[in-house]
Amino acid sequence: MIRFLYPQLLWLLALIPLLALLRGRRSAAPALLFSTTSIARTLARGRRSGPGRFLVALKLLALSFLILGAARPQLGNSTTEIEASGIDILLAVDVSGSMEAMDFTVNGKATNRLHAVKKVVTEFIQARPNDRIGLVAFAGKPYMVSPLTLDHDWLARRLESLSIGMIEDGTAIGSAIGSGVNRLRGLKSKSRLLILLTDGVNNSGKIPPLMAAEAAETMKIKVYAIGAGTRGEALIPMTDRLGRVRLMRARVDIDEETLTKVAQITGGKYFRATDTRSLAKIYEEINTMETTTRTIKKFEQYRELFPYLLMGVFLVLGLAFALENRRLP
Repeated sequence: MIRFLYPQLLWLLALIPLLALLRGRRSAAPALLFSTTSIARTLARGRRSGPGRFLVALKLLALSFLILGAARPQLGNSTTEIEASGIDILLAVDVSGSMEAMDFTVNGKATNRLHAVKKVVTEFIQARPNDRIGLVAFAGKPYMVSPLTLDHDWLARRLESLSIGMIEDGTAIGSAIGSGVNRLRGLKSKSRLLILLTDGVNNSGKIPPLMAAEAAETMKIKVYAIGAGTRGEALIPMTDRLGRVRLMRARVDIDEETLTKVAQITGGKYFRATDTRSLAKIYEEINTMETTTRTIKKFEQYRELFPYLLMGVFLVLGLAFALENRRLP
């Protein structure tokens, strides 16, 4: 990387073409009358001549080198290192069949819960570039989608790949928490978080949610629980016997009491998201509560190029002087 300490001096280079134009103008050549051509030939042999235009070009080149040197060019490199925050976050996202409920909106259009969650969680990931973040999907059982990583572009692609039906149906909240604890335990980070989002009641898996919460508390892992879905009923697409998809009303049933206890046991908090806007605010609040100071180290090393340009000035002027004083045959 090359930089100039005084880049304003580079404007002087614009004068070089003007000087070349002025030097290129010639006045009328003087004329002498000789009585015989032999006298002119004798004078021509004793006359000094030089490559005029080439000499002008060399002098202008030397002036250009001088201007560049005065602008103080420097060659070097700059390196920036950003240390990870020390906060490890595991996102647990429900992909059970009930996440197909069409009670959320994205860009003003009705969409299912999972699609809205993908959009909001992607924004959450982008807001925390210095945290290691992993992803667990769960329905009837948990499935590790992405280990903890700082490669958030790859994580976002893995999040986008989530789909309803990718795991056998059900809602294994306790198993999802247990899987998250297993992934986070033993990590030497100053803070470990599990952000669990679900829209149902624990009805699968072998680990009760409260038992999993106690294990998380023992490991100093904080759980933030989010219940997603409107209150009362929601429209869910269902396929009838003729293969037609119709929207049917179904009751929304979230075990808020259990989720609240899970959060309290681990020192976290429970939230309820009834639409996309409230869901986004929840992740923003979690982002605010779990702030961290990132460490940035910047290293710069530069080498002066002025001596090389000054050497170029002397070489070019020396060449010009030699050519100007050389007697040509």
